[in-house]
Amino acid sequence: MWPLAQVIDGHARAQPDAPAFLAHRTTLSWSGYAERSNLLAGHLIALGLLPGERVAVVLPDGPGVHVAFVGCEKAGLVVMGIGPRAGEDEIRHLLARSEARALLARPHHRGTDMAALCDELRGQGQPLEHFVPVQGQLEESEPTLRNARPPGEAERDRRLGAEDLFLLNSTSGTTGLPKCVTHHQARWHHFHRFAVAAGEMSSKDVFLSALPAPFGFGLWTAHFTPTLLGAPTVLMESFDAADMVGAIETHRVSVLAAVSTQFIMMLNSGALEKHDTSSLRVLFTGGEAVPYERAAEFEEKTGAPVLQFYGSNETGALSHTSTADTREKRLRTAGRVIPEMQVRLYDDAGRDVTASGEGQPACRGPLTSRGYFGDEEANARLYTGDGWMLTGDIGRIDGDGYLSVIGRTADFIIRGGKNISGPAVEEAVGGHPDVALAAAVAMPDPIFGERVCVYAELRSGAQELSLDALCADLASRGVSKEWFPERLIVVDALPRASGGKIAKGELRADIRRKLEAEL
Repeated sequence: MWPLAQVIDGHARAQPDAPAFLAHRTTLSWSGYAERSNLLAGHLIALGLLPGERVAVVLPDGPGVHVAFVGCEKAGLVVMGIGPRAGEDEIRHLLARSEARALLARPHHRGTDMAALCDELRGQGQPLEHFVPVQGQLEESEPTLRNARPPGEAERDRRLGAEDLFLLNSTSGTTGLPKCVTHHQARWHHFHRFAVAAGEMSSKDVFLSALPAPFGFGLWTAHFTPTLLGAPTVLMESFDAADMVGAIETHRVSVLAAVSTQFIMMLNSGALEKHDTSSLRVLFTGGEAVPYERAAEFEEKTGAPVLQFYGSNETGALSHTSTADTREKRLRTAGRVIPEMQVRLYDDAGRDVTASGEGQPACRGPLTSRGYFGDEEANARLYTGDGWMLTGDIGRIDGDGYLSVIGRTADFIIRGGKNISGPAVEEAVGGHPDVALAAAVAMPDPIFGERVCVYAELRSGAQELSLDALCADLASRGVSKEWFPERLIVVDALPRASGGKIAKGELRADIRRKLEAEL
């Protein structure tokens, strides 16, 4: 099992001019991928960073973020992958949690001066010693690369192996700020085997991944599987439905990776009727329930079956659908359980109810992460007492081995495939001086699946609070935009359950009634 950097170097020798990445106005060849990541590795080593130390990477999608990941791998450094939509609060938290010694980012990120942020955190005692500015997509013209030398022969021993920790990424916790999930490359090599079989993929395919690189879906669809196959990947710095359909035609894309929200927006854009998408063989989606009618419509318009993997950032895949499945199985279930993942269902008392009922899926197999970085308390909640990793969902497994997800135990709002922590939203909204108490619930939405709805009690003396004013306050405090509520309902008092907790079930029912009345 070769580490990814070694695979890339092999492609650079065997097919140096073939494209690794196709992006707007630029193509990165395999030889360019190898050379740029070598130069970045040399630069990071020259900074004095030691093997195993963390480098935080905050970059938009495109070839540059992948060059950054591989450059760190070649330098023996661990990436703290931070999503391009992260707000300043989230970035601060992840820098501290990972104890990053360097930050690699654009000079300004969503209005934050990143060099100044590093100076501030260093002054507070954090080990963040270096800011590495990136102007574009880590082209050779970058000052960082232009003045660097590749690692010497003696420094090649620093490269990470397939079983080493190579990346941390964030996951929305059920409470508070994100946790850091640990990743070793071996899990993605194993995942790759299942993906290739499910989608009948080969080196002749052209991939288009519309997912952010630091997260699991984006990792396998842009960073690992295309590279292991030696196939090119089309990347977009920001998502636009019509542009993505146009890119399918231009580059003859055969494998598309997009969450349900994105392919629904493609359908709604009207672009599928204007472009030739006959090259498309398969769409991989996931991160949320697949909407049957819209997925079937996508299949009818493109001829490409819609497939998915079910799992989480932490667990990896527990089940998947494949091109061999019927449409009913593909779109009505989460697919057949992967035998190697040894999936079980547990009830609230921790009993194994796999054979007899519904329960929380848990697994133990080669696709799992190794838990959370530096968070023993969170790891204790992630595992059962006998070491099985829990998902936070409720599911059932039928007699043919197909898993269906019927609910979830965790307090998440799943917006466009992204898990948003309800308590994290509530904490952020509760920081507004006029808010006494807040409750965040999922609001059904035909495009995003769910949106964030907040019910709020105001403090005594506060007259009113608008959604615009609340969001402006959140932005001024550096709150991640993904946590911004999209509807605000001010109430005199939030309903309480018998134990004193907020009765969120009543609030979910209330917002459904309101939406139905507005139709």
